[in-house]
Amino acid sequence: MSAPSPTETERSARGVLLVSCLDQPGIVAAVSSLVYGGGGNIVDLQQHTDPVDGAFFQRVEFELDQFRFDRVELAEQLKPLIARFDMRCQVRFTDEVPRVAILVSREAHCLQDLLARWRLGELPADIRLVISNHPDHAELVSSFDVAYEHHPVTPQTRADQERVISTSLADADVDMVVLARYMQILSPGFVAPWEGRIINIHHSFLPAFQGARPYHQAHGRGVKLIGVTAHYVTADLDEGPIIDQDVTRVSHRDDVEALRRRGRDLEVIVLARAVRAHLEHRVLIHGNRTIVFDG
Repeated sequence: MSAPSPTETERSARGVLLVSCLDQPGIVAAVSSLVYGGGGNIVDLQQHTDPVDGAFFQRVEFELDQFRFDRVELAEQLKPLIARFDMRCQVRFTDEVPRVAILVSREAHCLQDLLARWRLGELPADIRLVISNHPDHAELVSSFDVAYEHHPVTPQTRADQERVISTSLADADVDMVVLARYMQILSPGFVAPWEGRIINIHHSFLPAFQGARPYHQAHGRGVKLIGVTAHYVTADLDEGPIIDQDVTRVSHRDDVEALRRRGRDLEVIVLARAVRAHLEHRVLIHGNRTIVFDG
């Protein structure tokens, strides 16, 4: 059962263009003229030029109330601009709500936060499914009227369970996957079909403090900052394009549990920001980094 976003029930659908190409004269005028020529009213326009590689990025959001091109016609109208500027252009619509699955292990703080934000209408998503390698969260998830699947993972069953999970995601017709503290390493074969559509959250101690006890290592080194990173998942473990990060100061007064607690607080906030940015079509991937437009 999807939870409608209040922003979408209060206003008409909007179109979003996400543009990237080499910087050159005339891009802004051409894109704006196309929207204006179709009767669209631009309500938000953001752009960025990278001075290092000369790349240009733009996000254009416009009202569709008076827009005379239907969604197929808009794609056709964009073709000459794409050819002229050698442009990559994504076309999104705010009333096409992404279908989302969440994968989680034992720690439920990120899962619970995402479900609560979704219930409150803060995330424009249709959360179809929660999958876990533990049975712990069935009652929590059922209280949100979301399907829950438990697929235990062992070294011997990992490949088989990935195939089962892939089938579940396909059956639920999912567009996007969120790893809300899913503590299993996913194979390159599993990740590949989800390029740019699967988001993970983890602590930012890497590569200094690796393994299962990073907060113990951090405490032992007397760190003064802890942080978390939300990123797209790629075949290179924890090295995908970063969407959001945050840090907080800590001191000698913080024991291991205090560090963990502060880390969990950050994970909740940063993952929600990253997921929302993706759902609102505010992220462009450029190589192994992202351009995240303001919300």
